[in-house]
Amino acid sequence: MVRQVPTNRRIRAREVRLIGEDGKQLGVVSLQKALQAAEESGLDLVQVATTSPPVCRILDYGKYKYEQTKKERKAKRGRRVGLLKEVRLRPKIEEHDLQAKIRTTKKLLEEGNKVRLLLRFRGREVIYPELGWKVLRGVAEASKEIAVISSSTNEQRSIALVLAPVSPKKTKEIETDAETQDT
Repeated sequence: MVRQVPTNRRIRAREVRLIGEDGKQLGVVSLQKALQAAEESGLDLVQVATTSPPVCRILDYGKYKYEQTKKERKAKRGRRVGLLKEVRLRPKIEEHDLQAKIRTTKKLLEEGNKVRLLLRFRGREVIYPELGWKVLRGVAEASKEIAVISSSTNEQRSIALVLAPVSPKKTKEIETDAETQDT
C-alpha cells in the first residue's frame, strides 16, 4: 500500500526545494510561493523527500498515487519468483505416473521455483525406505541438468528432498564442462 505523503497545505515546512511539473528544479522557495505555483498550474504540491529542506514536486497527486501503487505491484511480482512448490510421490508409483511427476518437477524448476519432493509411506511400506529413496533419486537424476539437491529430510512416515533450480550461469558452466569431456 502506498504510504501517505504530505500534499498541499499538509506540508509542514517554511521553505521547500521545488521541482516543476516538467521536472526542472526551480530552487529553494517559500512554501507559500510553491503552493501558489501549484495552484496556478492546477496541480498539487507533493512532498517526495523529507530532506532539509523537503523536496516537493508540482504534479497530479491522483496520477502520482496510481503510479506508486503500480510500481509496488511490479516489485511485489518480482519477489514471488522462487517459491517452494511440492510434488507428492508414493514408493509404489507406476512408471508413467512417475514420468508425469518428473515433467511437472522440471516445469516448476524451469519457472525458477524450488521443488520439494515429498514421498509418503502408508502402512507397512515404512519398513522399506530404500524403495522411497530409489524413487526420489530417480526424479533428482532425471532433472539433474536443471536442478541441484539443496536438502533432504527423513521423517517417520515420509522422506523429503528439496531441489533448487540451477542458475542460468551455472547451467552454461555445466554445458561447457560436458562439451570438454566429450572431446
